[in-house]
Amino acid sequence: MATENDPPESFPRPIPHSNNPFFQNAPDPISSMDSSGPQADRVQSDQALSAILNEKEPKNTKPKPGFLTTFLNFGLDTTPRRSSEPDFALEKEPWRRDSVAGQSMQSEPGNFAIPLPSIPILSKKPRRPSAIIRNVTEIDNRRKFILKLAKALMSFGAPSHRIESQLVAASKILDAQAEFVHLPNIIIVTIRNGGTASTRTYFVRATGRIALSRLNAVHHVYRKVLHDKLSAEAGTDRLRDLLTAPPVYNLWTRCFFAFTCASILCVLSFGGSFLDMWVSGCCAAVLQYLGLNAANKSSMYANVYEISVTIIVAFVARGLSNIPGNFFCYSAVSSAGVVVILPGFTVLISALELMSKNVFCGSVRIVYAIIYTLFLGFGLTIGSDLYLVVDHRAREAYYSGPATMPTTYTHGVFQMINGTNPGVPFGGVLGLTGRSYESEHIIKGCFRDPSWNWARQPFPWWTMLFLVPLYSTSSSLSNLQSVFTWNSRKQLAIMVFFSCCSYTVNRAISAVLPTRPDIVSASGAFVIGCLGNGYSRLMRGTAFTSMVTGVLFLVPSGIAQGGGLTQTYKSSADQYSSGFSLALRMITVACGVTIGLFVSQVLVYLFGTRKNAAHFAF
Repeated sequence: MATENDPPESFPRPIPHSNNPFFQNAPDPISSMDSSGPQADRVQSDQALSAILNEKEPKNTKPKPGFLTTFLNFGLDTTPRRSSEPDFALEKEPWRRDSVAGQSMQSEPGNFAIPLPSIPILSKKPRRPSAIIRNVTEIDNRRKFILKLAKALMSFGAPSHRIESQLVAASKILDAQAEFVHLPNIIIVTIRNGGTASTRTYFVRATGRIALSRLNAVHHVYRKVLHDKLSAEAGTDRLRDLLTAPPVYNLWTRCFFAFTCASILCVLSFGGSFLDMWVSGCCAAVLQYLGLNAANKSSMYANVYEISVTIIVAFVARGLSNIPGNFFCYSAVSSAGVVVILPGFTVLISALELMSKNVFCGSVRIVYAIIYTLFLGFGLTIGSDLYLVVDHRAREAYYSGPATMPTTYTHGVFQMINGTNPGVPFGGVLGLTGRSYESEHIIKGCFRDPSWNWARQPFPWWTMLFLVPLYSTSSSLSNLQSVFTWNSRKQLAIMVFFSCCSYTVNRAISAVLPTRPDIVSASGAFVIGCLGNGYSRLMRGTAFTSMVTGVLFLVPSGIAQGGGLTQTYKSSADQYSSGFSLALRMITVACGVTIGLFVSQVLVYLFGTRKNAAHFAF
């Protein structure tokens, strides 16, 4: 029997939350209204509500996460996120997996999905591939973009062991149904037609050298298209404009950059003096001019370009070093003069390809680099011998060595005074030569008399504080890094900073391990790899272009640490062993750089989510 104090029938009685400890000790406000008047019921309801609100929350007996758990979950976003999938995808797949552990949760259109915490260390599955939703274009435009992307990557010097992964990622996201085979200087693209069983095969062939600004622009276009911020048709137009654009700098400007790089390397890595740096810089400028002008115009001269320039540089260096007074050093001038055409980048790329299990391209490139290095070593030997044939006085002085220098004879009685036991005095004739004195003052293959003036002495250590940034800047500009926009200048500053950090570590480790160029190069490569990959992950920059300058700085530094490009020889066997030792030193340095780069990449990408697109780094 209902009373006037009873609630209406249409108002449902709420069910107490018996399972919630927040409501276990609280009285039911609706039940308390059944036995009292309206005023008393209102007071009792207010008291019950106050008791509920003022009741302290039970303590959480679950232990707090420790340092290891917090460290492993670093980078996880545990805040509610809105599902990035469209509504029609959610309706088709109402049950999906949002965690690595495989626990499912139901997602409905418009609901928030809270991911379960997981440990993002190597075991985390890759994220769901992105899909083009906003900038949808025809399949022909997407395939044209992939073909143009392959040509742009090869033309601007992208790392060859990353090109195939870049194209595969683009093909999956754009749904182009393409497969790729990467060979040296050529990419074979096979495209399947969806409706039929027929396929089309394209051969994309391109040769080029590093162009940092253009390569950075290509990477930005690639990311915008794959992140659905730019259509494939517009991306193809931008890549076409980059391929047809003229070089950033003209011929004479690039020759000046080569002059600056060779001059600074002469005093930094090869022990040259103030006089040596000008000669080596002029040799490098002439070498750059012949390579950019004469070799491009004549295919016949392009085949003998490297041999001819090394012969010229060695001939000039040997002639200047035989001027009475030892004003110039042959080793410093010849090594720095040909460092522009040194195949250090080719050896490094071949080692990276072999580490990436790309056996065919890696073996082809490393054999080519070894033979190319032997050509350089033999060219230097031929140029030096050619001058020795012309100048018989220099030939006699070279093969006789310092032992035929005037000897000083002293007659009398001598006694040892540099030991604890002076011994018995003895008489006779004592002859002294300059051999020990000359070997004592040889710095990186160059004789430096302490009595000479500053222009004939090696530079002091504090000059590296401004020479290393200056070389890094010149090397970046020589690799066609633009400075005409604010973003390009910012990228240049990052390159110079990374290169200086790498050289600092390289120099410090070389002081501790002077006879291990592989470990020294690996330490410098590890530092620049951590900086470059961290910059790409945190600042959304391009890792490869920011690391190129520092990595290329490690190759001549490591070769100089191992003995330089030129060594003294007395016979034909010594000549051949000198050429092979140069190739072996380059491979040793490249292997050390490869190990350092791969270890740094694994360390940086060990935590956090994985990338949808492919890595664009060494």
